[in-house]
Amino acid sequence: MPLGNKVRPTSAGGKLETQNTSSILVRLGSATGNGRCRVKTPGPETQTVRTPPGGRVVTLQDDPEDTDERPEWLERELLKQGHRRHTIAIGDGFAFRSFTSADHSRGLCKLRIDQKVSLEDLERLKLAFEEFQRGGIQALDMRNFRQIVKKCLKLHDINDDQIQELFMKIDYSGNGQIVWDEFCTYVQLEYMEKEESVSRSKRAALVLPACIRPMCHGEPVLGIRATPDDIVVTVREEGAVYYWNSELQLQKSKNVFQQRPVNRKPKWATDFAIMPQYNKLIIATGDREIQFYELLSLEPYCQLSALETVPLRLDYSSTGPDECVILYGDAQGCVTIILITLVGEMLRLWKKLPMVENMPNIGIDSAVLSPNVTYIRWKVHGDWVTQVKYSESMRAIVSSSNHEPSALVIGCTRPTMNIEQTLREIREFCREGKTRKVQAGHGSPQQRAAGDQTVFSIYKGAKTFDLCKKHNLLVTGGMDRFIRMWNPYVPGKPTGLLIGHCAPIFYVSISSEDGRIFSVSMDSIIKIWDIQDQSCLFTAHPKASLIRGELSACLYLPSVKALYVASDSMALLPLRTRTQVQGHSIVSHKEPVLCCGYSEAFRQVVSCSEGSVVKVWDFDTGRQVFEFGGAHGVSAITCLAFDPKGRRLITGGRDGCLKVWNFNNGQCLKIFRKDHGSAEVCDCTYLNVNRNTYIISVGWNRRIDIYFDSAEDLHHVQSPQPPWQDDLKSGHKEDILCVAQCPPSLLASGSYDGEIIVWNLVSGHVQCRLVAPLPTDYTHSEDVDKSALSLVFLRTRAPGIAFISAACLVSSGAQGYVHFWNVLNGGKLLASFEASRVKYQVTKLVLTGEEDLLYAADQAGFVYVYDITSYALGPEQEAPKLENYWRAHISSITSLQIVEDGLMLLTSSTDCTVRLWSADGEFIGTFGQEESWSIHTPSSWKHPTIPYEILIHPLSMPAHSILEQRTSTPDVINADQTEAKDAKPHSSSKPRHPPPQISDGDIDEEIKSLIYPSQQGKRLHHEIFKNTNKPPNHGGPKVYHTLKCFDIDDTSTCKKPDLSIAAMDPFFSRIAVKGTTGTQ
Repeated sequence: MPLGNKVRPTSAGGKLETQNTSSILVRLGSATGNGRCRVKTPGPETQTVRTPPGGRVVTLQDDPEDTDERPEWLERELLKQGHRRHTIAIGDGFAFRSFTSADHSRGLCKLRIDQKVSLEDLERLKLAFEEFQRGGIQALDMRNFRQIVKKCLKLHDINDDQIQELFMKIDYSGNGQIVWDEFCTYVQLEYMEKEESVSRSKRAALVLPACIRPMCHGEPVLGIRATPDDIVVTVREEGAVYYWNSELQLQKSKNVFQQRPVNRKPKWATDFAIMPQYNKLIIATGDREIQFYELLSLEPYCQLSALETVPLRLDYSSTGPDECVILYGDAQGCVTIILITLVGEMLRLWKKLPMVENMPNIGIDSAVLSPNVTYIRWKVHGDWVTQVKYSESMRAIVSSSNHEPSALVIGCTRPTMNIEQTLREIREFCREGKTRKVQAGHGSPQQRAAGDQTVFSIYKGAKTFDLCKKHNLLVTGGMDRFIRMWNPYVPGKPTGLLIGHCAPIFYVSISSEDGRIFSVSMDSIIKIWDIQDQSCLFTAHPKASLIRGELSACLYLPSVKALYVASDSMALLPLRTRTQVQGHSIVSHKEPVLCCGYSEAFRQVVSCSEGSVVKVWDFDTGRQVFEFGGAHGVSAITCLAFDPKGRRLITGGRDGCLKVWNFNNGQCLKIFRKDHGSAEVCDCTYLNVNRNTYIISVGWNRRIDIYFDSAEDLHHVQSPQPPWQDDLKSGHKEDILCVAQCPPSLLASGSYDGEIIVWNLVSGHVQCRLVAPLPTDYTHSEDVDKSALSLVFLRTRAPGIAFISAACLVSSGAQGYVHFWNVLNGGKLLASFEASRVKYQVTKLVLTGEEDLLYAADQAGFVYVYDITSYALGPEQEAPKLENYWRAHISSITSLQIVEDGLMLLTSSTDCTVRLWSADGEFIGTFGQEESWSIHTPSSWKHPTIPYEILIHPLSMPAHSILEQRTSTPDVINADQTEAKDAKPHSSSKPRHPPPQISDGDIDEEIKSLIYPSQQGKRLHHEIFKNTNKPPNHGGPKVYHTLKCFDIDDTSTCKKPDLSIAAMDPFFSRIAVKGTTGTQ
């Protein structure tokens, strides 16, 4: 039988959970027989409890005080550590104690048997299967399988429930027997899918082609560095400094070298570094100088001159508060170290020195005379230094060269204390009278002791390297085109060899957060490697990246997740990442979740995403159990269903196919599709007619497709049954979006135009057609989405004669309306109400087992609970009682299912999450979160908190005219003041809190009634002086708070005095003069 797709794209790594703590049911054991179980309790005696039909066992205790229960805080800590609880907290409620059952014991101990099987165990199992075959038993039942597993594997920490669960996963058809080939197929495919999922989760890629920024003609770029605020700095050999932002847009450029006379050679730079703590830019020059510039203005600050050699490679690092190290390598293979303390003071001191070529200058001979400067020069390599770096984690200097015997050296900064060498230096100091620091700087370079350095011998040397303390990894690359991975403390042999480049390695960088290695070769080929698997994840060729010219510098910036390459131009290659939900959001998938379901047989939740990824979750903890991708190729999975036994998964996709899976190992069992091209499948369901099982699918082909599901049919690809004649002649005219069944003979389908057709499954004829009316406030039907997105039958009402005139079908309609239909009398609308309070369309409807509550979910992510116990038994005008509502997601809900006998609610949404809620809306958790939960322990739930993205979403805010921007804040304040002013007191009304009437006599009586001690005790004396340094708190209102407010008298009747007579009003006088002039 074909095994389906071998390669499936996935969005996250598969993860098999293994719990190392066995259940209490394992330790106590259980004996089944005649429907009875013997369960030991912590009490003084053992009780025998009758097992109910559902398999639940409730442990009764004689004495509650003898129970050894863990506190809730301990339960939560154990869940965080991945352990499962053994007892139930006292306050968890009786309703959830009933979950403790022998049938659910596998939820308390998730020890996977197949993870403990070795090759020798498989050989013993194979011999045991062959022994049964020689005895005439070709296939093993559950009893024989349990016997050989216990005998061959010799696992003492497993129980019968775990073996039964493994048997059920292998026996996906439910015939009660398995063979050796089926066992091997299950184990092999499970691990193949797990390996594929892990490799897909690590897949990385760069955005191609690269973002190219041309540069003006000039010398090559020496290097690329980045500031803490992600400003990219590049320096050319002629001294041109460029500042770029993270998106490679030029911010600033300047040539820092002063123009020299024609008769002098121009100054050229060799390397540079950044001092972020002091806002300085360090540039090494070919004139044996180290120059310091202001990082922001690029103005010259000071320089160290007269170095021993030309610094070819430069590095800087801060070693402590106001301490730093500047080191460089030269063409003689030496590494020079300049240790500076009181850095800020020393730089300010050097800035005051005389200038040379418009820059304060100090020679290295004068600089080392200061006690704050230490100059050390080591002879390390036999060839020039290709790279030098100070490792803060190791407190050591790492340098490389093309000299094979000393290709890479990790050495100390200062020499260790050797007694003989120290005495020798002291005698030389006394004899010559020179300081040790100057001697170290001006004589021949010193050789490190063998114990002061670790030497790595590499074929053809090392051109570049990178060091990562998190992974304890050293990576080198050189002329031999190989990338070697080393343990920094083991120089003898590399731990890994990455082969793939065809040219010498130019640059390597370790991304510790992602566990990846970025490498660039001289032929401009870029590769991304996985550290753990030591495999190549991505390769970018120059034709795809459009990088032209000879490489001169590279830099991978982890904060930006981008690679910068300098050649003839600057190139930016950002790392391709999927769209991540911002903020504190926790997601279950990396793509929108389009459907999810619950398998009661395995107590697992299965969710499918738009990226064709299927994930299996443990219902009891929320942990991911398994995953497989590419279920429908690159097409999204739009719907799912389980077979009646809950062991197989049926998925429908946008490729028009239905596929049957063993979802525990990702094996594709069957494919259902039409012979010709198929349209998108929107919904599917299982149907039992007599003893036959059918799968019904609907979608964009506007037909009811029926597939016969039979275990005897060995064809891997099957076609649907012939369509009904009524479906061909008078079926749906638009795409069918949903389907619902009501045994034994009713089937309902809803389409995009809002039409609902009820079919007779036995004859295939149309029983009735239903069209919902539009809301009264909408006159233009073309502007309204009339699609029926969800249907559900009231099965307790459909077959009953007593409910012949009652509604038995519920459908979703336009603008958040829900309709109740009677389908037995030709179809009649009995009730209609607006279920969504925010007027969003209802996407999913579901009923409780007793059909007394209706759960409705809308496109805004709200869940509403309505009491419909006696609703729509006849025509109704009012809406049913709204029992509860809450917001479960921030976008449209795609699945809604009631599980655990109505105690839990499972939801999924296009916001990439799958969540679990109690029936009352208490938030249990999101599948995929870091902290696991236990459905038996409400204290491990997220309640009373809610998801953060829901809390901050604008639609979750309380309704108010200001928030809806219908009223401004000043209008509301003025309205309140107007109402307070217009309000008139009524004589009959009494104030809610009458003002207290306290007289002086009452105060005197209160003071006299208090008894004060004649002498202060120690305690009272302490209380008096305890708060002497605190500001006094008099309590109550301040004096100005009690001031009375009086209305201002109306002074509009006051007349302005006539001051023109006295010529005291110049304004009036000017007017009078103008009037007189105009008259004349």
